[in-house]
Amino acid sequence: MARRVGPAGAICVLLVALTGCGGESGVSAGAGVAAYVEAPLCAGAKQALARQAGKAGEVRVRAVCLAPAATGERVDLATIGANARRATEDSASVAYIEAPARPSFSRPIVESASIAVIRADSGAVAMDRLLKAIADSGASGSLRESVREALS
Repeated sequence: MARRVGPAGAICVLLVALTGCGGESGVSAGAGVAAYVEAPLCAGAKQALARQAGKAGEVRVRAVCLAPAATGERVDLATIGANARRATEDSASVAYIEAPARPSFSRPIVESASIAVIRADSGAVAMDRLLKAIADSGASGSLRESVREALS
């Protein structure tokens, strides 16, 4: 019985910690959030993040690279949908970075979870905008909502 309670307790603690990052409460110093980044922009986003030591103020930020959804002129809508759903299922997600080259098929899915959509030709430019929005948001209220408002 003790073995079953230990891992379950650890999972509960982890879920509570993650929920505070993107949910309704404020973000504590050292908390972590995630930005989901389309494949063509991921290298630039990671470079911009590395220049800031993976932080925006006291908040740790990670870039999650998404599966490529386009091959030449062909776009795989199923992959776009799966990528968007992946971002919405992560309670630490605060932004979805995408290229403006085509209509935003992911936007309705991502925005339904109050996640900011950043459209840019450069992953570095998009990540810099996100880091500034996070740093400027302070630690009160929902970081996810504050970032979305700052970037709209």
